[in-house]
Amino acid sequence: MTALRLAIDDYLALRRRLGGALLEAARVLHLFAGFAEREGVPRVTTDLARRWAMHVPNLSPVSVNTRFQIVRRFAEWRHVTDPLTEIPPIDLLPARYHRKPPALYQDADIDRLLEAARQLPSPMGLRGLTHATVFGLLAVTGLRISEALALDETDVQRRDAQLMIRRSKCGKSRPVPLHASTLAALTAYAHRRDRVLPRRTTPAFFVSEQGVRITVCVADYTFARISGQIGLRAPVHGHRLGHGPRLHDLRHRFAIRTLVHWYRAGFDVDPLLPLLATYLGHVHVHETYWYLEAVPELLALATERLIDGRTEVAP
Repeated sequence: MTALRLAIDDYLALRRRLGGALLEAARVLHLFAGFAEREGVPRVTTDLARRWAMHVPNLSPVSVNTRFQIVRRFAEWRHVTDPLTEIPPIDLLPARYHRKPPALYQDADIDRLLEAARQLPSPMGLRGLTHATVFGLLAVTGLRISEALALDETDVQRRDAQLMIRRSKCGKSRPVPLHASTLAALTAYAHRRDRVLPRRTTPAFFVSEQGVRITVCVADYTFARISGQIGLRAPVHGHRLGHGPRLHDLRHRFAIRTLVHWYRAGFDVDPLLPLLATYLGHVHVHETYWYLEAVPELLALATERLIDGRTEVAP
């Protein structure tokens, strides 16, 4: 068996350990390996991947690119242990949906973001506190912004130190445990909110100074504007909010930091991934596995673990 086929088997084994069947990926990668053997090329190159993806006649551009991206994701993984493997450009072929990779916030970025949010001007002083508390909650819990803003007063369960998420993206409810410092921040916000708005008519936990639930559009806009002001989003001509990190990237940051911590601490990550998927409200663990593909550091850590495991069982 060639080194390329052995690497493909290792790659598929790693991903299957994380919960995927990968029937299509296995079929495509072994077809690619056969093509590479006929061409006499021992590893992935940009030219080989492009020619292979396009050599089958009558495939739609989307199908061609889907095949190409499967090989490209394998090449990203293989490059960690074989630097001669080329990683083809992600946009080499047209007609594909590209899931935007997460922005990797630093701790200092979060501090600056929350401080800028606290300084938002408002007549009653509630606007800045509301947005700073929302953004901070997303950073430390990994909630979706829609889930955070959908919280009602009764969903913040102080006695149990948890949030009850009832309006998730997938329609499922789940509890989210809270660190003591997070619970303290939410409690402080609620006290200040109640002093400013003692007679609210909405059950919403996070409210505007008009006493109504904050909307996702308002939160997204405020985040983008603040991010531009502190330099996290680069200015773009014709786009007043610039371009750069999104509010949803706070959720990605939480997931990535959790996975990196597990790998560095030596935990057996495979059985923990379904737990993280449940915590984040993912429908399937595949959604959680995406972080390994999107973040080079995680991909390298997962590969090191695979190599270490093989060394431990070697005679």
